Amino acid sequence: MEIYELTVHELLEKLDKKEITKEEILASYQNRINEKEKDVQAFVTITDKEAKECLNKVENNTSKLTGIPIGIKDNICTKGVKTTCSSKMLENFVSPYDATVMEKINEEGMITLGKLNMDEFAMGGSTEHSYFKVTKNPWNLNKVPGGSSGGSAAAVAARNGALGTGF
Repeated sequence: MEIYELTVHELLEKLDKKEITKEEILASYQNRINEKEKDVQAFVTITDKEAKECLNKVENNTSKLTGIPIGIKDNICTKGVKTTCSSKMLENFVSPYDATVMEKINEEGMITLGKLNMDEFAMGGSTEHSYFKVTKNPWNLNKVPGGSSGGSAAAVAARNGALGTGF
């Protein structure tokens, strides 16, 4: 079984028993994203470099979710990372601050994999109305994942992230 196939509970258990490392978890998910993203199109922005930097910052973090990879819906401000709301208008907007939910995710030591596609400004129900791309349902690429948080749903379903946010 591949690391990316484990549940969050199983990842935490294996981390606790020192059967896997945070670095191995991140590498497994990054490899999976590289393999599946071209078909699924769940991410607007992939943050490989930032994720690796984050690992160094959480080295001594003892929070329960430390090292667990998460994708962030692209309408959640993330300091230093593009937050586009899947809109051309915000195509190059880099947030100067973290939204409260990002502060909480960072406090927990979770590793952000990137920003997830959504219907533009979360106004839709299929994730077909993003300026950047149409997200596909990973179980049937001829279908959509649904919801304005379709990038989050598709990323988790494709195992391109252990968790994803959706608001």
